[in-house]
Amino acid sequence: MKLNDKLKKLDSYPFHMPGHKRNMDFDILGAEIDITEIDGFDNLHCPTGAIADMQDDIAEIYGYGKSILSVNGSTGCILAAISAVSRKGDKIIIARNCHKSVYNACYINGLNIIYIEPEFDSKFGMYTYVTQDAVDKAIEDNPDACAVVMTSPTYEGFISNVKCDVPLIIDSAHGAHFGMSGYLPNRQEGDIIIQSLHKTLPALTQTAVIHINNPSLEDKVKMYMDIYVSSSPSYILLASIDRCIDFLKNRDNSFAKYKILLDEFYEKVCCFKNIEVLKNDDVTRIVLMSKNISGTQFARELREYGIEVEGATINYVILISTVCDTKEGFDLLLSAIEKINGIFGEFTPYISKCSIPQKAKTSDTLSRKKVTLNESVGMISAEHIYAYPPAVPIIAPNEIISQDIVEAISRLLSNGVTVISDSGLLPNEILTKGT
Repeated sequence: MKLNDKLKKLDSYPFHMPGHKRNMDFDILGAEIDITEIDGFDNLHCPTGAIADMQDDIAEIYGYGKSILSVNGSTGCILAAISAVSRKGDKIIIARNCHKSVYNACYINGLNIIYIEPEFDSKFGMYTYVTQDAVDKAIEDNPDACAVVMTSPTYEGFISNVKCDVPLIIDSAHGAHFGMSGYLPNRQEGDIIIQSLHKTLPALTQTAVIHINNPSLEDKVKMYMDIYVSSSPSYILLASIDRCIDFLKNRDNSFAKYKILLDEFYEKVCCFKNIEVLKNDDVTRIVLMSKNISGTQFARELREYGIEVEGATINYVILISTVCDTKEGFDLLLSAIEKINGIFGEFTPYISKCSIPQKAKTSDTLSRKKVTLNESVGMISAEHIYAYPPAVPIIAPNEIISQDIVEAISRLLSNGVTVISDSGLLPNEILTKGT
């Protein structure tokens, strides 16, 4: 019996966790199916029943060798993947635009990072592709590297298709919908592919899957998933994955209807003379720039018309569309953009690419101190600082803070972009290490 069906038939009295006891008098949303690993409901860490069937189903849907479900998001999967391919002190090659969780995984495992710098779009001001030449060169220079890690698709919808002779880990968190219809991009090819189901499919937040396409890595990935994923996984989230799998197996013409909505949207939005549409690889990822206002103001204007965007930079806004969107939603968006298109003004995009920071040889035992942002130039960062979303570090721990990094952070802050530091000291101070 499927997990969802079993959860609908819960009838035993719960003298077990969780403490709410499914007592609806306490008005806790979702409590009616929130259980622990009781008899008959399988165990995510040792699945033999309904959860095992879900993992087999999702591996078959995507065409990968083995799939393991995560209720700890793609973050838990990334930690497990990098731990599985590395030993302390190894070199690892990562694209500079990787998510903060990749940097954290490298820190936990004591790895030496070698950066690949992706291609840069000088019109919108964003990283785009990791090229095969860049990967080949990095491996040639570092033949002892344990793995290559990259983000594909990027937050803005660019896809990198590369191959290499060392394990290739692809953070495809925003690509769970790939391959579900002919107009969508093909599924990514690598040794380990990580997808957030909740980002682009009908599933609850924190649901994800790690696909292992290299049999030699299966046991180690499983071992580290058991370490990084909670020993009390949420059955509410697992039930959500079960429903998502059902949708993918029986999606009928859902994606065909979705394409009609997308086609109509792009046909109309491209007629607005003051709005530019990014040409990326994923038609579902909508990136818009106004010629008259900044990206952060664009987001504020959309909010006034009842639209909340996924993210806003100085230059552009990012909107995630999915198969769950409605015609009413697209109509509301188009109506808002039409009004914004008429706003008078002149906006000049800020196009500048910070150089990859120089790494310092330092120790975690060094004393840390708080300094103002301007005072930090030339010092060693003791924390990540990143625009959120998508949490790609501008500066990472043990990197030397340059003048252009400080200027970039200041510019983001002054333009209303959300910038986060691990310490939470921004915008006034940041945490540095003694030099």
